Amino acid sequence: MAKTKSRIFAALALTTALTAPALIVPVFTAVPAFAGEATHDFADLAAKVTPAVVNVSVTLRAEKADADEMQMSDPGQQSQMQEFMHQFAQRFGQQGQKPQEKQAKEMQAVGTGFIVDPSGVIVTNFHVAGKATKITVTLADGRKFPAKLLGGDEKTDLAVLKVDADKPLPFVQFEDAAKVRVGESVMAVGNPFGLGGTVTTGIVSARGRDIQSGPFDDYIQTDAAINRGNSGGPLFDMEGKVIGINTAIFSPTGGSIGLGFAIPSSIAQPIVAQLKEHGRVERGMLGVQIQPMTADIAASMSLGFDKGALVASVEPDSAALKAGLKAGDVIRTVDGKDIATIRDLTRTIAAAQPGSSVKLGVWRDGKDMSVSAKLGESDPVIKAKADVTASDAKAQPSSFGFSLAPISPETRQELGLDGSVSGALIAAVEPGSPADEKGLKVGDVLQQVGHDSVDSPKAAVEKLKEAKTANKPVLMKVYRGGLTTFVAISPRAA
Repeated sequence: MAKTKSRIFAALALTTALTAPALIVPVFTAVPAFAGEATHDFADLAAKVTPAVVNVSVTLRAEKADADEMQMSDPGQQSQMQEFMHQFAQRFGQQGQKPQEKQAKEMQAVGTGFIVDPSGVIVTNFHVAGKATKITVTLADGRKFPAKLLGGDEKTDLAVLKVDADKPLPFVQFEDAAKVRVGESVMAVGNPFGLGGTVTTGIVSARGRDIQSGPFDDYIQTDAAINRGNSGGPLFDMEGKVIGINTAIFSPTGGSIGLGFAIPSSIAQPIVAQLKEHGRVERGMLGVQIQPMTADIAASMSLGFDKGALVASVEPDSAALKAGLKAGDVIRTVDGKDIATIRDLTRTIAAAQPGSSVKLGVWRDGKDMSVSAKLGESDPVIKAKADVTASDAKAQPSSFGFSLAPISPETRQELGLDGSVSGALIAAVEPGSPADEKGLKVGDVLQQVGHDSVDSPKAAVEKLKEAKTANKPVLMKVYRGGLTTFVAISPRAA
């Protein structure tokens, strides 16, 4: 329409300029629309699909932490190591005072869902209903039903509910989101207040968006308005098929600014099927901690590429360990499919069935090789581990901007390090140094420099001195809070 108006105004200006002396009234002629520039009447589509969109009202049990648990001491009063340990002790109640018990209370929240089966199967977001103690569903016609949670998957933010009705319910079907193109018209429907469906329209703005919300981010971006309470609602194509589940918005104000994100149906549909059937999602598990390849890491390993997934560590008794994978390996392919990013590896492995075998293309020690791994089953329980610190220690700062200290028995106990964790403790990190810029922290354990393991500050310093002579970043393996990671750090210029 904007193009049409601009052409009309241009035609008007040209006609006026040529005929001004004669006072001729210009005649407007409709300008033919470009191919694909058609306008849509969404009324029929809205009438067709809104009966299947429902309001989801939930009761949640909220926990409020005691304010004392969040107190921090003045960092200027203590050294980095003392401050770090002070926070650790306060956080976990190790100063002779028992933390006060958390106060729990109930809170109400609302969201949206949509019926995918006439028997009363409903899809919504996990963050809407996945942890609810009570769920009530209100249909577009005003009928209310108690709902039970069939299953939820926090990693993809999906949940499946079930209501029992006395007759078949209106429902909608999924469409393959892979067919959706950027620029296509879409319609989002929400039912945030139980007053009936709210319809907004727009286009697909982008595909494959990663908003850093989880390991399976692959969102459809749309400018159709998605507001609070619309989470879990469907995103429709022009045929009335569900191509996405509205999940998140980017907004500095809390309202829609045209940046909405929907889980594509290509990801949602198989997850919904598993939740409906089994109440949980079964995923293949390789058993590695991975991190992205960067240009610095590639240079430190003398690689001619910066694609793939770098293995930071291998879990005990895992498929990866049995297959012979090692920390420092770079996984480049799975069953012949290129792995460009860690997200590619996560999705590919997760999509495989537990017990199936995959062939991994791996780079190790300057050459390509292949290994076969029989995948295990992913653990549905995610255990969070807190960052902790170490006790005070002294060491001379290095040209990389950090100081090292031995791991004393007291430090090992305070950090919760078992006997298998060895290396050199990072005792201080200089602000603005290469180590600081790369994210090293006090309490990290340096375990490897280049390809060589280190078990003491002396061994680490010797390897760092050797590595400094090479004109490239130095690859270091670091342990923190139960996880290991590789980081490439360049020494300061002399």
